[in-house]
Amino acid sequence: MDARPKTIYLPDTMVNWPWPRTINPHYEDVKAEVDASFHDFKALSPKSQEAFDKCDFEHLQSSCDLMNLFFIVEEYTDMENEAVTKERMDIVLDALHNPHKIRPEGECILGKIARQFWARAIQSASLPSQRHFLETFDEYFNSVVVEALDREQGRRHSLDDYIKLQCATVEMGMDLPDEVFYHPIIMDLTNYITELIFIDNDMTSYSKEQVAGNEFHNLISIVMLELDLDSGSMMAWAAHYHTEVQKQFIDGLAKVPSWGPSVNVLVKEYLNGAANWVRASHSWGFESQRYFGTMGPEIRQTRLVPLLPGPDRKAM
Repeated sequence: MDARPKTIYLPDTMVNWPWPRTINPHYEDVKAEVDASFHDFKALSPKSQEAFDKCDFEHLQSSCDLMNLFFIVEEYTDMENEAVTKERMDIVLDALHNPHKIRPEGECILGKIARQFWARAIQSASLPSQRHFLETFDEYFNSVVVEALDREQGRRHSLDDYIKLQCATVEMGMDLPDEVFYHPIIMDLTNYITELIFIDNDMTSYSKEQVAGNEFHNLISIVMLELDLDSGSMMAWAAHYHTEVQKQFIDGLAKVPSWGPSVNVLVKEYLNGAANWVRASHSWGFESQRYFGTMGPEIRQTRLVPLLPGPDRKAM
């Protein structure tokens, strides 16, 4: 009997994406500083710290700090019930709204990490971008709490508001007026970016998440059930969906209004940064070891992902 694990073909969704993979020239210096600072918190167990160290976040300081915050929030809420999750997210929210307040002795370490992230970020973030970020964080706050409730009740809910936060960090060094940030076309383009990252993340994480029992929060698992598809057909469906959203984003760029030369430069920088985030997130899925362990480079070449045994999987 063939004991080899079954595999699933992972389509290359980014083969025609116009924004190539690049490394920020300050990456190594910023990464070393942020990693050293995060290690000082001693917030993770040895096993979780090892997993964190393998997640090679490729961003400047605010983005690195934010990714670290995402990681630790997930670590401290992923298996908790709604009450504990809400208590811990309240701490994070209070720390973000009060970055100069020393956190209470004995409080969950999330408060200290969130406070340090935001205290650093506001040193260079414009006032409008700070306000936009905090508004978006409220959505993320609610999504994490609702996800905990969904987990308790065995209910699936689309919870990827954190991606909007990642896009929001692109704006931090800018001064985008509200009429730009909240313009319907800009909001549509930001939503397309959210969808692209969401699709790619759920495609690459599918095998790992269905083993861990997180299938209620994975696009592949959910739509497989709704459309009665096997996982291979579902990957093809998701890749087609990804292509359609890419086209919507690129076509939408031609519809962006003009706000004058000085603002137009910022808008272009914001949208290019968001588009680069799609590429960075896709590359991270293969170059970190979070989803594929050491097999990431091989899987990127072969596109074949070992499909680990999971609950109630349809036959291939």
